[in-house]
Amino acid sequence: MNAPARLDTTPRLEDYPYRLSDNVRFGDLDPNQHVNNAVYATYFETGRVTLMKLPEYGLTPPGLAWIMVRLDIHFRAELHWPNAIELGLGVVKLGRTSVTFEQVVFSQGKCIASATSVGVLLDEATRRPAPLTAEVIERLRRWHKRGIEVVPPSM
Repeated sequence: MNAPARLDTTPRLEDYPYRLSDNVRFGDLDPNQHVNNAVYATYFETGRVTLMKLPEYGLTPPGLAWIMVRLDIHFRAELHWPNAIELGLGVVKLGRTSVTFEQVVFSQGKCIASATSVGVLLDEATRRPAPLTAEVIERLRRWHKRGIEVVPPSM
């Protein structure tokens, strides 16, 4: 019996509504002259932090902060210096206190790495997880990954 055909699961940059451009730095390289695997965590952090912390997006209410609790990276291809990269991010799930993102690094039209990350909203005074506010949930709507239905948590 033949195995069922697999759907192409290669990420497409256009499915990620939040995007940033960046550059590979010479210091990102390892002795094999490609970007070190640990550097990808920094690339993904740049995308998340820029979205979540810039005041114009309104995703970090006063007295609250975001912390990352999970990062799962899929390395897909080598990346070299010099090079430009495109970072993409999309919301794929909302929890009571958390947001799950899918993130990508593209270079020259090719997906180099993808990741799933989870951020938790934290009360800065108590250092405990805080429920997502209705305002944060609404402001995250424009960043939902294309083709994914993101359902708000039950309040």
